[in-house]
Amino acid sequence: MSPSKEIKALEGFNFKTSIFIRFADIDLFGHVNNALYLTYFEIARTAYWKEIINWNWDVMGIIIANAEISYLKPIRLNDEIRAYVKTSNIGKTSFTLKYVLVKVANGEEELCTTGSTICVTFDYVNNKPAPIPEDSKLKMETFEALKS
Repeated sequence: MSPSKEIKALEGFNFKTSIFIRFADIDLFGHVNNALYLTYFEIARTAYWKEIINWNWDVMGIIIANAEISYLKPIRLNDEIRAYVKTSNIGKTSFTLKYVLVKVANGEEELCTTGSTICVTFDYVNNKPAPIPEDSKLKMETFEALKS
């Protein structure tokens, strides 16, 4: 992927967090096993929800309705990884998160993976989707500069 495409892939991302690669994440071929990428997305979105949204888990749960991953370059054990996360779309009971995983070398970021998840706010008491809490929706819209 050319540098201009890599820069474009990070446009609009205001949140990033580091991902620690464990030895157990590495497969027989010496790179992170494909199944672990969803875990890396989970680590990143959990940090995003905690640091930016301050999601109140006592009020509303979240379930993942759909997940997509594009593997562009392998990630290896000693790579320094950063995950970028952003809310890209907000509906009544669901919102879409986008992800970009990059490896850092010599101060430069190299695009490795992109992905997305559709997150559904879920009322576990009534066992059904529920409207996104207004305070959480407002925090996402404000942080991401999204319009209602």
